[in-house]
Amino acid sequence: MSNALVWLRRDLRADDHAALYYALRQHQHVSVAFVFDTDILNRLTDKQDRRVEFIWESVRALKAVLQQAGGDVLVRYGCAAEEIPRLAVQLHASDVYANRDYEPVAIARDAQVAELLASTGKTLHLFKDQVLFEQDEVLTQAGKPYGVFTPYKNAHLAKLNAFYLRAYPVKKYFASLARCAPEPMPALESMGFSRTNLHEMRLPVGLAGAQQLFNDFLQRIDEYHEARNFPAVKGVSYLSVHLRFGTISIRQLARAAFQLMKTGNAGAATWLSELIWRDFYFQIVYHRPDLQQGSAYKADYNQLPFANNADWFAAWCEGRTGFPIVDAAMRQLNQTGYMHNRLRMVVASFLVKDLLIDWRWGERYFAERLIDFDFAANNGGWQWAASTGCDAQPYFRIFNPQSQSEKFDPQGKFIRKYVPELMALDNKAIHAPWQLKGDRLFAPKVGDYPLPLVDHARQRALALSLYKNNVNQK
Repeated sequence: MSNALVWLRRDLRADDHAALYYALRQHQHVSVAFVFDTDILNRLTDKQDRRVEFIWESVRALKAVLQQAGGDVLVRYGCAAEEIPRLAVQLHASDVYANRDYEPVAIARDAQVAELLASTGKTLHLFKDQVLFEQDEVLTQAGKPYGVFTPYKNAHLAKLNAFYLRAYPVKKYFASLARCAPEPMPALESMGFSRTNLHEMRLPVGLAGAQQLFNDFLQRIDEYHEARNFPAVKGVSYLSVHLRFGTISIRQLARAAFQLMKTGNAGAATWLSELIWRDFYFQIVYHRPDLQQGSAYKADYNQLPFANNADWFAAWCEGRTGFPIVDAAMRQLNQTGYMHNRLRMVVASFLVKDLLIDWRWGERYFAERLIDFDFAANNGGWQWAASTGCDAQPYFRIFNPQSQSEKFDPQGKFIRKYVPELMALDNKAIHAPWQLKGDRLFAPKVGDYPLPLVDHARQRALALSLYKNNVNQK
């Protein structure tokens, strides 16, 4: 009787799962495991980490699903590169199945696991699962990876069809799950972590939570192309954390968007484009592993002479820059672990091109705080904002925080939610409270709000000079 082990990583679901599907089809007894990897957890300095709690809750939900089917998720706490080969030996599993990861650190870990397994006569099988197209599947006519999104998107859409969007019918083969007595999982606290405000945020977790959010979004997707830019509006899918940890399949999402797009649905077309951005950044990281070491995509910008004022960076992190839309966005991030996508662009542009602070500082802060943190998307977004990354647009794209605020939060609803000091201001004044005159500037609470750290027009000129001088010196 052949035994196999499925190693879960960023794919915490029991349906439309490539590795689980192939294991169940090819083996009589398939065990499923997840490792809370100490190589990752030990690097987290904040032991109230929403990501760890989200993973813990999602693994617990997946355990319940597989237990109902007669199997289980074997949960371990330790070094994954050691725990998985050890489990394979204990379970007499000849093969280990997992879905492919594309970050350099993960690739190195998987190579280590494959070598350890091979030393005992076992094999690691990796499958495409978290993207629609991977590695070298979408290349230029010259056989090179794309470095600009629009031509990549066009090539991606030209290739995309029902074959790449098909679901893996995992539940059809559940009879091959290894039967075992339910096994308890380690408590969050036993791993050194404590509860966060995840429950208070009412963020649905696990497989059921992802489906709940997706079903809700499908009722609103028609307006996505317009509503997605307004942080005070329920316009986005809120599925980013579920995509990050794989509690929902990218194929299910893209399939729905693709089908609706063919009917002329503009919202679905825009959302599919956003999913393709995700694939784009994954293939960039795969082809440019140096990005994970802090390199700029455009090598000419590796040594930009940023001023890097530490006090200004602290003010940006804490949401006290004096620019309401920037401060509201940063406070949202700190309080919830989430930030609206439009605002990610606004605050990133502000940090780099108003405060003249190295984009890597902001990238690291987002990596610590975002519940949906994904290196590929985070690095891609920050380098896009800093004009050091994959973008045909030159360095002179600089967001004006006041005009962005007036355009995308016109009534100040989002600002009032996270910057209550400005609650009483009217819809015009709330975007630029420093322009208030006389007693209004020192009204209760408004007087507690800081004046702007910088003058945007002056900093814009300095940023343009910084980039221009760098280009001229090459």
